[in-house]
This record gives sequence, C-alpha cells and structure tokens, in this order.
Amino acid sequence: HNGSYGLRPSVDMNLLPFYYEQLSEEEEKQNENRIVYYESGRGCTFRCSYCLSSLEKSIRLRNVELVKRELKYFLDKKVFQVKFVDRTFNCNREHALEIWRFLKENDNNVTNFHFEIAADLLEEEELELLSGMRPGQVQLEIGVQTTNRKTLRAIRRVSNLEKLKRAVLTIHSFRNIHQHLDLIAGLPYEDEKSFENSFNQVYKMKPDQLQLGFLKVLKGSEMYERAEEYGIVYQSEPPYEVLYTKWLSYGDICRLKRIEEMVELFYNSNQFTHTLPVLEKLFPGPYDMFLSLAEFYEKTWYFLNSPARVYRYQVLLRFLEERVLREDLKEEQPAAVRALFRELLTFDMYLRENMKSRPEFAADLAPYRKKTEEFYRREEENPSVLKSYFEEGYDRKQIMRMTHVEAFRYPVWDGKRTESLRIGRTGLEEIYPVKTGFVLFDYKKRNPLTGDAEYIYLNDK
Repeated sequence: HNGSYGLRPSVDMNLLPFYYEQLSEEEEKQNENRIVYYESGRGCTFRCSYCLSSLEKSIRLRNVELVKRELKYFLDKKVFQVKFVDRTFNCNREHALEIWRFLKENDNNVTNFHFEIAADLLEEEELELLSGMRPGQVQLEIGVQTTNRKTLRAIRRVSNLEKLKRAVLTIHSFRNIHQHLDLIAGLPYEDEKSFENSFNQVYKMKPDQLQLGFLKVLKGSEMYERAEEYGIVYQSEPPYEVLYTKWLSYGDICRLKRIEEMVELFYNSNQFTHTLPVLEKLFPGPYDMFLSLAEFYEKTWYFLNSPARVYRYQVLLRFLEERVLREDLKEEQPAAVRALFRELLTFDMYLRENMKSRPEFAADLAPYRKKTEEFYRREEENPSVLKSYFEEGYDRKQIMRMTHVEAFRYPVWDGKRTESLRIGRTGLEEIYPVKTGFVLFDYKKRNPLTGDAEYIYLNDK
C-alpha cells in the first residue's frame, strides 16, 4: 500500500534479482547441506479465507527460461534441498510441467526439490512425469486442510476430494516421491468428531507425513474479519493461533495438540511402519489409536520426560501390554498377539538401527547363531547376497558388523500379510504357520525416502 495514493503496482517477477548468485564462496559452501528457498511465482488460484495470499487477485510467474537458469545454478552447486515457496506450484499447468521436465532431464542425483501443490489439479501427464523422477528427487506438500464439505465451503476452498485422494494414492504407488499431507484444526463448523473423520480419511491415503496444523488468524484475512462470528478466540501475539471456537473447546484444542505430538513421534518418524498398521486393528480407527497413545503418554508423564528415539520401541510395547491388551482383550488374549508385536517392533527397530546392543523385547538369537554364521561363511566362499561387500574388500567379520540377520517366527517382513491379519477379542483369528524365517538387514543400502535399510528374506536364497 502506498499511503493515500492507493495500492502500489505489482512487482514484475522477472525483475527480481537472483539472491543466491550474490553469495560469497564461503556462503555457497554453507548452502550445500541446507535448505534454500526459491520462488517461481506469487499469488494463488484459491481464495482460502485464512490465507493472506487470497488478497492477491492475480498470479504472477517468473519467466520459465529464467527459472531454469536459476535452478541450474542450484543443480551445479549440488544444493541439498530447494524448497519452492510458491503457494500452489501447479496452479499453472504448463509452468509446472516445464519445470518438472527440466528437473527430470538435469538431475544431479543429490538435490531434492520441494513443491506445495493441489493434488486434485494433477492430470495424467503430470502423474506420468512424476512417476519417472529419481527416488527422493521430488517431495510434495498437499494441503487437504479438512474433508468436511461445509467447512470447505465456509473457508472458500475449492477441492475435489475424490480426485485428490486418487492422485495421492497413485503417487504413493510410484514409491519415489515423499508426500506430506496437511490438516488444519480450528476451522469453522469442524468439531472434534468432524476433525477425527478428516484425520482418518487422510491417514488412509498413506502419506509419508501427516501434519496436524492449527488455524492462525492473520490480520487482513477474511477469517480475521469473521472471527467473532465463528466464535474463534486466538492468541493476541504471533503466531495468532486458535485457542477455541464455537465447535472446539480449549480442552479439545489441547487434546489435539497431544495427538499431534503422537503423530510426529510414532507416524511421521517412520520408525514403526510395520507395527502401526497392525496395532491400528485393535482400535476403531487411527484417530482413536493416537488418542489412546496420547492418554498413555499423559498418564506415564512421558510428555514431560520424552523418551529417546531408540527407547520409543520399548514405550510402544509398554503401551500395548499395559493399556491395549489388558483393557481390550483382557485375559482371553493368547501369547500369540504379544509375540507378534514383539517381532514387529524388532523388525522395525533393525530396519532403522544397526543395534550394537540387543533390545530387551527381542527374542534370544542364541539358538540361531550357528545358522547365521553358516550363512556368512557360505557368502565368503561363494558371494551372492553380499557380493558387493566382498568386492569392496571387506572380510566376513567386518560384514557381520555392517549387516544384521534376524530370525522371526511370524512373517513380519511381509507388510501385505500383516496388514490383512485379523485380530479379534480372542487373539489372532488367522493363525500364522510357525516357521522360522531369516531376514538380512543391509545398512549400506537404504531407502532414499525413508532411510530404511534394505532387507532380504534369506529362506528363498
């Protein structure tokens, strides 16, 4: 705004200088392992009532050839991550396609590019292009915000939820792109039951991260003007976050905050990718599972004394045995369910960690030690599974320290089988065949999206 003279004309995006070219050599080197921010456009096609971008009526894009030249700078410097701050990167389809094509053709096998997009705007051409990206090259942030249609209308957000869901699940099937889905608590007409429904629907889309945000009432936005109408009370100082509304009490907001922390620790951490889908079967839905976890954390004072990352496996087992099995399945629960969860947690732990000390909940490997040693000896004589290690000059003892072989009585490595497992009040309704399976965890080879070790079922080898 230009005082009494009205609004200033919009800045020509092509006249904005490229800040990063002005950095010194030392500053450039510091950016190698940092996130750098980049803007290829301003404005947004959406008019969401809580967002200040809704005040800007036009979309201004930087010339795509100029964008390519500047992205080439980041690629040449092998910057760790470039985060596009465009509000909805794919609001102009041709602009997005051109940039994604350029990145695919000029990949440096290092740099990750982050985009905030509207998934329901994606067409087959964009999906096909994204499917061919290097694993870890691109990550997408998708603002769902809510699945309550009355709330979507109230906040002026246009969204085709069915198309959004199809796009998210399609991208998930590619196994090469990290997806981060957002929800906002505190919106008009959304009480806790409605938020629970939104949470469960988005959770079932299987995002790599599920972000629970809280409404921020920003001065100048439509939400600010209508806050009193909606009974929205918010912080008087930044970040102006919602405290309560007509539909959510302050206690409800506090409870959602605790659930948010559980989602961060147990879902977004990607530490329990095989355990959580089975644990969820003991609850009416995923929201109930995280709510119960939050109540357990509060009861055990873990919110004040947060357990270390590695100890969370033990905490989840304690939650299962003290709160879930005891209260839900009671004395009817056979040992099979407890054994299954101990193996699931063991699998998840070794998937992420090359543990030097054995977790206390893991089974004793002593009966299988001879078989494990025989496997490494056979590999030394005739390498196949561990061929690359021997080619690089490692000896058998070194390789045994760099990898891990675990024995399981349940096929916990097979996500499809464990996710289809039925657990009733009397325990496992589908009894697994009790047959020892051996799994090798290779920590030299890790999934670029999750950091998980590559694992191989050895019984077939």
